[in-house]
Parts: sequence; structure tokens; C-alpha cells
Amino acid sequence: MTSSFVINKLVVIGIGLIGGSLATGLKKRGACREVIGIARRQDTCDQAVALGVVDRAYLSLAEIAAELGEGDVVFIAVPTLAVEQTLRDIRQHISPAVTLTDGASVKGSVISAAEAVFGELPAQLVPGHPIAGSEKSGVMAANPDLYENHRVILTPVASTGEDHLRRVSCMWQAVGAEVLSMSVEEHDQVLAATSHLPHAIAYSLVDTLAQDIGNPNIFRYAAGGFRDFTRIASSDPVMWHDIMRANKTCVIQALDLFIDNLMRLRAGIETENSEYLLDMFTRAKDARDKFTRMLAQDHSSHK
Repeated sequence: MTSSFVINKLVVIGIGLIGGSLATGLKKRGACREVIGIARRQDTCDQAVALGVVDRAYLSLAEIAAELGEGDVVFIAVPTLAVEQTLRDIRQHISPAVTLTDGASVKGSVISAAEAVFGELPAQLVPGHPIAGSEKSGVMAANPDLYENHRVILTPVASTGEDHLRRVSCMWQAVGAEVLSMSVEEHDQVLAATSHLPHAIAYSLVDTLAQDIGNPNIFRYAAGGFRDFTRIASSDPVMWHDIMRANKTCVIQALDLFIDNLMRLRAGIETENSEYLLDMFTRAKDARDKFTRMLAQDHSSHK
């Protein structure tokens, strides 16, 4: 990626954390001539313009579709199960010369949605997923440095056009991200284990403590570890509802493995199986320490 890379127009459909952060990141780095936002509510449009997240904002893609052509990018940043309807709007209004990409956490459902809408996978579509986020959501959460030193996974298919793929890769590199490629199937399996499962556990744990234990002091005396572990349970419920449904098969496989391990841990505690408990805790600590070292090496290599 050269510093001369510039997108003509970026259209962000869904001006929240993910879409807003890409918009502000490209604007901050001079890698986009204009950012246009599309949102469902007028107050979101007004707020996005007032905050400088986008240059213009509209309630309908049809209002600006005629302006778009080669060199322009449409970034779909809506909840996963809303992608299909968004693609229907795109097919009706947007030229095949325009590059399409998305930020959905599940790629299999995006591929299925595109096939349902277009009857095939169009060359202009580059499925993608930035591995970055926050428990915060909405247009006010937009952060121009959100993707700095984070990975973005692209899952191109055989029909993906080379120029479109190159444009999307350069776009993410322009905001400081490392771009990787992966198959759709591997992406959804890996993310089910490393992202979707932890979110399911965090939500379930908080719900258990809040609803089932029934002690009013339960959160008052929770230590920092509880706060750190359950932070992700403050994430957008609609987004995670969609992710769990869209990646159902892979999430259930990951949950089943976790439940099996949890039951073995329960049995180890019940029978006071000291050897099992110590072995399991030691294995987990070693694996976590190795993961921490990998993160540190990745971070130093990006400096």
C-alpha cells in the first residue's frame, strides 16, 4: 500500500462503531475524498455529520446511488441478519463497478445472502471482517484509530474481482490494519471459538449472577477480574443476537466442547481430584501465557 492510495467516495451503510471508525480513520489519514453515511434515523444522520464522522448522510441509498462508480466503495456495517436486505437495496441501485465489502462477524451468512440476492457471488463483493471492536456502540463510539495494529480478515471467493480485492485490502491498510485472507468456513469456525463463544459465556455469566443467584450485593463485591472478564457483555445485544443465529452451527460446536470441559471441571471439584485440577489450571495458564507472548511479539513487530 502506498501513501497515494485514495478512495473517491466511501459509502458507509450503518454509521456505528465499525462503520464510523472506518470513516473517521480514512478521513484522518487523507485516504478518502468524501464519506457518505446511510442510516435508518434522521437523528443519526444529523449527529454523524455534526461529529465529522461523515461529510453527508441520507436515509436511503437511492439518494446518492447515481453518483457512484469505479473507485468508490460501499461498506456494509449493519447487524448480520440485516445484510441481505441491504444487499437487495444495493443490487437495485448500485453499479457493478462499485466495490462492495462488509464488516460482519459471520461470513457464511453474508455469502448465502449474496447468493440469494444476486443469484451468484458478484465480482464486486469482497467479504471481510475487522477483528477490532469495543463494548461501546453507536455513532459516538467512532474511533479513527480503532483498526491501528489490528487484523482484518478478508474471505474472497473464486468470483471476487482482483481490482475490488486490491481496493479493499488497500483501504484497510490505510487505517493501519494488517490484512489476512482466509476461507469462509475457516473464518466462521475460528471466530466461533475465539470471539462468539467468549461473548456467549460472558453474557450467560452476567445473566446468571443478575437473575438466578438473587443476591443484591453480588456485583457490589465483584473484583477486577469479574469486571475485565464480563466487559464484553456490555456489547450491542442486537449485534450478538444476529451473530449467534447466523453462525449457529459453529457456535454450538464450540459451546458443546466448552460444556464438556466445564462438566469435567465440576466433577474434578466435586471429587476433589487434585491432580486433574492442578493439571488443567497449569495447562490453561501455560496456554494463556503463550498467547500473551504472541500478542506482545505481534505488537512489537508493528511498531
